[in-house]
Amino acid sequence: MAKMQEFKCPCCGGSIEFDSSVQKMKCPFCDTEFDVGTLSEYAQTVEEEQPEDMSWSDEAGSEWQDGESEGLRTYVCKSCGGEIVGDANTAATACPFCGSPVVMTGQLSGALKPDYVIPFKLDKKAAKERLKKHLTGKRLLPKAFKSENHISEVKGIYVPFWLYDTDADADIRYRATKTRFWSDSDYDYTETSYYSVERSGEMTFVSVPVDGSEKMADDLMESIEPFKISESVDFQTAYLSGYLADKYDVSEKESINRAHDRMKKSAEEVLADTVKGYASVVPENTNVNISGGKAQYALYPVWILNTTRKDKKYIFAMNGQTGKMTGDLPIDRGIYLKWLAGLTAVFTVVLCLAGLLIF
Repeated sequence: MAKMQEFKCPCCGGSIEFDSSVQKMKCPFCDTEFDVGTLSEYAQTVEEEQPEDMSWSDEAGSEWQDGESEGLRTYVCKSCGGEIVGDANTAATACPFCGSPVVMTGQLSGALKPDYVIPFKLDKKAAKERLKKHLTGKRLLPKAFKSENHISEVKGIYVPFWLYDTDADADIRYRATKTRFWSDSDYDYTETSYYSVERSGEMTFVSVPVDGSEKMADDLMESIEPFKISESVDFQTAYLSGYLADKYDVSEKESINRAHDRMKKSAEEVLADTVKGYASVVPENTNVNISGGKAQYALYPVWILNTTRKDKKYIFAMNGQTGKMTGDLPIDRGIYLKWLAGLTAVFTVVLCLAGLLIF
């Protein structure tokens, strides 16, 4: 059985979670607030107490076949005793029976423990309000997608990120042109001059993020950047209470190429801004070398809404710190065809009126 941690209110015994509005742990039953550090110390003390032995065996069911149970983890809720099943990367979730928030501490131990976490700044209410605003005016959306029940499915998830620090030396060669025009009484002239332009520079990159989850598309996570790393804090499991969380399943080494691509693109943009006064500029060769690189592991707050319509998956994501959002939205084909028919009818009427005016 895997290890699980649940945070209980010292005052009333209710399950408590991290409240993004006050940046503290707060009990939803008695409204008592606790500093994360204080509560973590209390939880550790309670954890060290010897629990009652309530285990027993049962002969019901059959044996798992080879490979069937691979990747599954089971946990017992300390509030109601219900069993929770998650995959190998689930780090925080909620009990499906009583709704108590739980943190799978065994998934975050040792090499898997994050260095930093950016706590949620925007709660679920704020996420729902921003999503409603984002959907306002989208006439082609399916009605079910705009319904309150559907919007309520938005979930707060701590997404694993690798943060890369490194120094870089960049060298780029460009082919550039300048064009001059003049005329005399007989001809118009064009003179094109060609130049080889070189730029180089030393740069330092700090906390370049690459998401470490296969479940999250890289371009989706990059679309809701930036995250304010200055507001990150040392990781404590208490921050995960009340939210979902995954540990990384894409390693630091596997993410290096993505980080290098991001650094290379940034270096190209910086050096390209220094090439001015030419009619055209085309890069011919780019070389970016990095040195002294290191990585850290962090959890970033993201609000996610997953939906499937006609076998196509749509994902909406919002930065849980800044509120920046992105995502594909489905289109109701029936509404679209009616809208197209109406547009065609209006266009036809306009043509008819124009014809009457002409003739």
